[in-house]
Amino acid sequence: MEPQPTVTPADADPAEATAADATASGAGDAVETIFRIESPRIIAGVARIVRDVGIAEELAQDALVAALEQWPRDGVPDNPGAWLTATAKHRAIDLVRRRERYARKLEEIGRDLDTTTPFEEPADPDDIDDDLLRLVFTACHPVLSAEARIALTLRLLGGLTTPEIARAFLAPEATIAQRIVRAKRTLATKGVAFEVPYGPEREARLGSVLEVIYLIFNEGYAATAGDDLLRPALCEDALRLARVLAELMPKEPEVHGLAALLELQESRAAARTGPSGEPVLLKDQNRRRWNRLLIRRGFAALGRSNAVATVGPGPYALQAAIAACHAQAYAYEDTDWAQIATLYGLLAARSPSSVVELNRAVAVSMAEGPEPALALVDTLAAEPALRDYHLLPSVRGDLLARLGRTAEARAEFERAIALTRNEPEKELLRARVRDLDAPS
Repeated sequence: MEPQPTVTPADADPAEATAADATASGAGDAVETIFRIESPRIIAGVARIVRDVGIAEELAQDALVAALEQWPRDGVPDNPGAWLTATAKHRAIDLVRRRERYARKLEEIGRDLDTTTPFEEPADPDDIDDDLLRLVFTACHPVLSAEARIALTLRLLGGLTTPEIARAFLAPEATIAQRIVRAKRTLATKGVAFEVPYGPEREARLGSVLEVIYLIFNEGYAATAGDDLLRPALCEDALRLARVLAELMPKEPEVHGLAALLELQESRAAARTGPSGEPVLLKDQNRRRWNRLLIRRGFAALGRSNAVATVGPGPYALQAAIAACHAQAYAYEDTDWAQIATLYGLLAARSPSSVVELNRAVAVSMAEGPEPALALVDTLAAEPALRDYHLLPSVRGDLLARLGRTAEARAEFERAIALTRNEPEKELLRARVRDLDAPS
């Protein structure tokens, strides 16, 4: 028998090698994309088993590593999300088995998950939803600082990496990493239960959850520092979290109120900046660029909020109603400023805030004129919360300019420029100063 020739790498078909590399690369990209989408549910499902979000995240990462090793070789499974979830859960069970003190917990796990379940078989959607809701309430627990809650929520529920969170908030990666590590450690050492609270505690904790989502959106909608006015990725993450929460808690009016507010605010995103990224004021925005789909979604969410409310509208629903007034106006001149001022009055009564009063003053200036609005703004001058808030002198400068008090207006705009750390806003304020100095 003739000896068979040995095929060396040099003899191999380059096209086949390239195709194999492309397949492996494609599978790797699929793993990362799917993991980013599914990681909140994976972590939530595993956290129910191990009762520790830090360990749950590590086990989810282990499942990602396993997928990166197996999928390029074996192909992407029919139900990749279930594969990742099942892999992570099995590793969680193995971990629990290695800890004898968790023997009783293992019996409970055995009732929830059959260890012989094939990887491709999808998990119970109801269980996933319950687990995801538990994860939301755990990541936003009031035992953590607001900064820690935001970072941990973006990591566990938004699927962002530490560098991405650091870039979004213009913070050093080491700072964000430490914040996340400390948050997970605090949850573990404080013995925070992985559960959805009920009764008065749930109402109190829900406020923390909504606040975190709102703060994430606000930082994306009007960046506090840096060269960009907007950070769209943060707005998208917050909007996605609000939509998920609305699906998980359909009977909570303020959940729908927040979703409505974010949908309506985000609908104006494309019109809020010019070709070079410069800010465009509301009165100058091209309303044809407003996203009508998001506006419809916002109105629908506001309707759901009103339908399930048993008392008057809450703070987020009231803010959504204000945003709805703007969305209903096809031109700036058509805006119902009197209604907006009334809504701000209701909001101030429901959730007192000097920032709310400042916004009410703006609405009053449009409905009744700059003089009564200036009187309202002047009562806020001594408010500690507004001492370093650049919009206070900015609003006051605008009112003074409308009253013809040019020198005073210029001084207020200069003070606002010194207070803001956002470069596009600084340039907008400088333009206001130039307008004051221009010959009439």
